[in-house]
Amino acid sequence: MTPGNTPDPAQDAADPAPEALVGKNPLSQLDAARTEAREKSEVLIEALPWMQRFRGRIVVVKYGGNAMIDDELRRAFAADMVFMRLAGIHVVVVHGGGPQISTMLDRVGIDSSFRGGLRVTDRDTMDIVRMVLVGQVGRQLVGLINQHGPYAVGMSGEDARMFSAVRRSAVVDGEDVDLGHVGAVTGVRIESISDLLDSGRIPVISSIAPEIAPDGTPTGEVLNINADLAAAAIAEGLGAEKLVMLTDVEGLYRNWPDRGSLIPEISASELRAMLPELTSGMIPKAEALLGAVDAGVRTAAMIDGRIEHAVLLEVFTTKGVGTMVRRDDYV
Repeated sequence: MTPGNTPDPAQDAADPAPEALVGKNPLSQLDAARTEAREKSEVLIEALPWMQRFRGRIVVVKYGGNAMIDDELRRAFAADMVFMRLAGIHVVVVHGGGPQISTMLDRVGIDSSFRGGLRVTDRDTMDIVRMVLVGQVGRQLVGLINQHGPYAVGMSGEDARMFSAVRRSAVVDGEDVDLGHVGAVTGVRIESISDLLDSGRIPVISSIAPEIAPDGTPTGEVLNINADLAAAAIAEGLGAEKLVMLTDVEGLYRNWPDRGSLIPEISASELRAMLPELTSGMIPKAEALLGAVDAGVRTAAMIDGRIEHAVLLEVFTTKGVGTMVRRDDYV
């Protein structure tokens, strides 16, 4: 009390009444702190064997879906790539740009058309595809990664003739359908990618490729490559330990749309048997997963890119997230 028995508000605030301390059991607070510390440490310890396994190995990540158009997901993905790089993993990012390409085509008045899960691409559409992938999507991702340090370098399948490709068609209802400037990768020159990895960089690769004639000479045309299949080709060429593909679904389902039928893990032979039952949009993804594991990549995963830090969860946790495809001889 102040002179004259006048209450001092500051003193009252500093000395809480006894009833305010009810329930503030120091032991309870200590238990809560211990529980929080244990939960955090368990997350870190769970990552240890996976850090040991992947350190010094190559992991190819296909960037796509909502992770490309949601600001928070974009930033989370960029942070994941830097985390993996600093954990000693050689990360290669391959990206498409379906949503951005469709938006730009709408803006210039060109209709988007898909057959067999692939974009029909005439010459005008190819010009837009090239502009968006190399000049917009790739540059944006490189910038986000490089906010954390000088790590990412943008490339396309044209650079140093990294890719060679031939035109491909799609089979729809048993008939071949001409897709225009759409290609299948026939070869990957890994030297430019390996040079960047050796210097500690993160290559960010746009999925377009120069067309090669049957005699092996360039035609001067550029082809649109499905990013899932491009990522699988790069994983094969580099001898990657793992391929991770971001999508807008939780993974592969045994009985779509029954969400309870999500498949957490499947062998290559089991997935191959499922191909005739898959929807058209899922077929290129399944083909990419199979192509990678058939070529020697130990595991390939399709994960939900709508979940922040989904790549870290897939790479550094035992359960992972999404569907993992493994070689039949995987142990």
